[in-house]
Amino acid sequence: MPDEVRMRPDEGGPKPAIVPGFFQGLSGKLLWLTIVFVLLAEVLIFAPSIATMRLRWLEDRLRTAAAASVVIDGLQPIKLPRALQDEALMATGTKAIVLRKDGTSRLLVVDNMPPKVDAQFDLANVDPLRSVSDAFYTLFFGGDRILRVYGPVGESDMEIEVVLSEASLHKAMLSFARYLVTVSLIISVITGVLIYLAINRMMIRPVRRLTCSMREFTADPEDPARILVPDKGSDELAVASRHLSMMQEQLHRTLKQQKNLVDLGLAVSKINHDMRNILASAQLMSDRLADVDDPMVKSFAPKLLRTIDRAVGYTREVLAYGQAAEAEPRRRRIQLAALCQEVRDILAIDPESDIEFIDMVAADLEVDADSEQLFRVIHNLCRNAIQALTGYGIGDPDAVRRLTLTAQRVGSVVSITIDDTGPGMPRKARENLFAAFRGAARSGGTGLGLAIARELVLAHGGTIALVEKPGAGTLFRIEIPDRPVALDDWRARA
Repeated sequence: MPDEVRMRPDEGGPKPAIVPGFFQGLSGKLLWLTIVFVLLAEVLIFAPSIATMRLRWLEDRLRTAAAASVVIDGLQPIKLPRALQDEALMATGTKAIVLRKDGTSRLLVVDNMPPKVDAQFDLANVDPLRSVSDAFYTLFFGGDRILRVYGPVGESDMEIEVVLSEASLHKAMLSFARYLVTVSLIISVITGVLIYLAINRMMIRPVRRLTCSMREFTADPEDPARILVPDKGSDELAVASRHLSMMQEQLHRTLKQQKNLVDLGLAVSKINHDMRNILASAQLMSDRLADVDDPMVKSFAPKLLRTIDRAVGYTREVLAYGQAAEAEPRRRRIQLAALCQEVRDILAIDPESDIEFIDMVAADLEVDADSEQLFRVIHNLCRNAIQALTGYGIGDPDAVRRLTLTAQRVGSVVSITIDDTGPGMPRKARENLFAAFRGAARSGGTGLGLAIARELVLAHGGTIALVEKPGAGTLFRIEIPDRPVALDDWRARA
């Protein structure tokens, strides 16, 4: 069977999926190897079988001669006529019969005695290896020799000895060898086919199914219909199929996520182009607010300007996510309480929402961090908490909707916690925490907020984690360590 090459019409280059022919594949090799191994086993069985057949043939001749010799011996002292002697020799297939009894030997019947005996065998003392070699010699080179064979008569003390031609033995062994070879070939073929069918069903077909699944999935990994449906068994191939199915599902999700990132990058690049122009115009107009004498305008103008400046900065750095990394933190000592207050102002929680924002950060607590990046981290987490609390517990007068922001310094590490009393994160979001497009805690979310927060915290050498709490809600803990101070810099400042 020639190799079959299949080409997908939508492939850009020659990527053939080769299906090997029967004799080139595992199926054909398995069948041939099974037949060869069974034949090898039959060859190993053939040697003792042919040796046993030879010994049985010689023993039959001795037993037949022993029966005739007992009859002839009982007729003594009558001498047998020549015709009866010839019939006895013909019936036993021998040329001479000798009976040893009571320490004496007696030639009972004899034909034309050959001048010499070519080989002699004692059936009372048989060496297995010597028996095998004698059998193969008779089978391949014998037929013309005169043999002398002797052995005991049953359980008595008598011993019978015969002289016979090897031709009959050689002919019988050839017939037995042909029969044994024929049966061995039939057994080998039947056994090989049965073993092939069994192993083909248990191994080759599952392996071929895995191979076809990998080939089809490689051709179009974005098609979920090409993901392998795993077997339900418990053997190694069933386990391999389940692992392959999980790997294909994971790769499919990864490719889908990459496609989402590409689409998102394209959309963000388009929005970013127009947003920068809009923010630039808003920045020019907000600058004029500083000249307004209204006290309320003067109190909100600086915050508005900082917010617009921050938005302009985001538009310049928004494409950094998903490429190399965020910008290197520009760390300095900042007042954490002021930054948290700014986060609260930007959130602008509606008083009618009944969401309580508790800021328990000490006024004198300082943190060594990039103020803009730390603002993004805390703002993302607080905004997620506000979104979770919005609409939660409406209609329940006893429902508590509270967001608590606390911080403390322990040595050179500042620990910040954002705790809310909302519904908590769903199981899927917990399993894919900090994974973009998979760790979203609400419907329609992307999970980018947590992913960006984690990247920014890690850039500071810190940690961010979801902490288990006894009650309902979500608790995140952020730990930011101070920068290590070089000894030379410390001495210089000292």
